[in-house]
Amino acid sequence: MESNLNWKEYVITRAIRAAGYSTILFVVLIFYFLLVEGLPTLAEVPLSNLFSIRWYPIEQYFGILPLISGSIIVTLGSAIVAVPLGIGTAVFISEISPRWAREILKPLVELLGGLPSVVLGFLGILILAPYLRVLLNLPTGLTALTGSLLLGGIALPTVVTIAEDALDAVPRAYREGAWALGATRWQTIWRVTLPAARSGVLTAVMLGIGRAIGETMTVMMVTGNAPVMALSLSAIFSPVRTMTSTIAAEMGEVSNGSVHYHTLFFIGMVLFIISLIVNVTASAVVFRSQKRAEKVLS
Repeated sequence: MESNLNWKEYVITRAIRAAGYSTILFVVLIFYFLLVEGLPTLAEVPLSNLFSIRWYPIEQYFGILPLISGSIIVTLGSAIVAVPLGIGTAVFISEISPRWAREILKPLVELLGGLPSVVLGFLGILILAPYLRVLLNLPTGLTALTGSLLLGGIALPTVVTIAEDALDAVPRAYREGAWALGATRWQTIWRVTLPAARSGVLTAVMLGIGRAIGETMTVMMVTGNAPVMALSLSAIFSPVRTMTSTIAAEMGEVSNGSVHYHTLFFIGMVLFIISLIVNVTASAVVFRSQKRAEKVLS
């Protein structure tokens, strides 16, 4: 009987280990495929053309800087929307709201995360874009601001869910100790609970930003798709084009093996590297926070 259990434990352990290694293998294979298809761009397109401010493939202009700047400004705008609102919502659900309200709010937030991005983009075109055009007196409502607001809404459930779980994992003894010392509820949240859940909250922020970077359909529908270089903060009120929307809009129309084809894969390679940097930075920050917390506790 014991040998049978040991055999099952051996198989389950090896299966779990293989699943973990397969994740790394899939990421490496994806990056390898992007390298194979994207690196020929460096030989086919001069660097002065590739890193210029004009994207017009029909005339052999493959400048990716407008696409990178468009992705950055939309992502930063969504972070400005999602991070404070998401953390505030997580604090309210975890620390302030009564239990009956929490049982309603948390499933609603998770339901928002399950909405298809194309539906949000459709609502953005019909409702948000016309409203912003009239409110801000803009030539068009299809701007980086519209994309930032919708991306903030898309990233919000990720930030709220993970941050709320991190706050909920803080031992109640921390709060009771602060109350015993005379701290108010806000002082306890700000000086005790949030610092104790710092690593989880930072993870929520980084994953929310990563969710915004990789979004495609929404930004393709509401940002105007104008490959214009974003040189100032006023670009938030102008149409822009992101890397993801460029790949989605043009990949189906290019010839396999053409310069345009390889350039789109090169954009995907750049996007992959940016996402990797965000995730590695998040892991490093979380690891450093955990080490600091262990030193304090010891």
